[in-house]
Amino acid sequence: MAIPDGIQHLKFKSKDNTHWHNIKKPASHDGDSPKFPGCDHPYNLVKVKNWANGVEGETFSGITARFGAFLPKEEKNSNILTAVLSNPLNGCSPSSLQGCYGFLFCVLQLSGSIATVVRGGCDFTTKAEIAQSEGAAALLVINDEEELAEMGCEKGSSAQDISIPVVLIPKSGGQYLNKSIVDGQKVELLFYAPVRPPVDFSVIFLWIMAVGTVVCASVWSEIANSEETNERYNELSPKETANASAFKDDTEKEVIDINVKSAIVFVITASTFLLLLYFFMSSWFVWLLIVLFCFGGIEGMHNCITTVILRLCRNCGRKKLNLPLFGETSLISLFVLICCVVFAIVWAINRQASYSWAGQDILGICLMITVLQVARLPNIKVATVLLCCAFVYDIFWVFSCTDNISSECYDRGCSR
Repeated sequence: MAIPDGIQHLKFKSKDNTHWHNIKKPASHDGDSPKFPGCDHPYNLVKVKNWANGVEGETFSGITARFGAFLPKEEKNSNILTAVLSNPLNGCSPSSLQGCYGFLFCVLQLSGSIATVVRGGCDFTTKAEIAQSEGAAALLVINDEEELAEMGCEKGSSAQDISIPVVLIPKSGGQYLNKSIVDGQKVELLFYAPVRPPVDFSVIFLWIMAVGTVVCASVWSEIANSEETNERYNELSPKETANASAFKDDTEKEVIDINVKSAIVFVITASTFLLLLYFFMSSWFVWLLIVLFCFGGIEGMHNCITTVILRLCRNCGRKKLNLPLFGETSLISLFVLICCVVFAIVWAINRQASYSWAGQDILGICLMITVLQVARLPNIKVATVLLCCAFVYDIFWVFSCTDNISSECYDRGCSR
């Protein structure tokens, strides 16, 4: 299915760097999008805070329309308004009363509330005109897909007469709000459009964290084995020197050399995994990914923590314990393993919380340090093949395949 002329793929990132959305964007940048009086506003990121019966829920990311009123830039300058489902739900025809469905079977007036409609049936300006004519203070459009879409105007529309803000949110956020209203809960929303800073310090933080992980992994073997290496020169401790040599031999045996075939197979496996992720995405598959990540994170964290502890306190690993399945294990290793398992479980349970990124990054960094210690590129030939395959992999999946898979999302244009 072909992509309409003037429409291209764009990724839009929220200010807190937690959500990426694909946006249907006309032309190459905002200035090339069709504009006329009343339909010349820039597209801005919107934060949508919500409360159900007074309990605050997850903040959603949205996008403003090319038309309508501007939103406040700060949360404190915005008002909390009640969300009401439109009747009909697509908001394409007038209705003086809006249903509040659920066990209360109440009926709410739309006046002064946020009209909540679903995408489709008519263009965005028609939805906004009808909602405004019935006294709505704002219009919230629920998209029919997870990507955000730019809400433009049809030629000849009276967009200049629309004086209420219009916001679009992804399908998942809309389903959550819709379910809450249908269940009889009082849903309240707050819109504001924060100003994006010229310098995104979170990107700098991510760059420092990534570089720090690679640097730490490159010197990790020196951190772990420096004491044992120095013991070679200690003639008063020949027995410990022998143990150090054995330890070094065991460490080298754990290293896996990646050859050319392994590099190619790795990229093919990663591509296959992405296809499975796209076609079979479901709740059980997400949990499978979480469990696998937790296992890898536990292994990496256990390896990093025990290495540091034994580096600082060499006598801590001498106390052993015989376990039925694991054999002889040091007490400190067992204690660290239990702590790592508890840490991973707590993160998995609270992974939707705003602070969960810290636990995820800790598990990921420990996992990558361990992987970089185990995997080794023996020569420049293998490194070149791996980097070239990774480059093709990245270009294909980020640009080419994304447009081909998502092309059906763009045949409706940007006005509805």
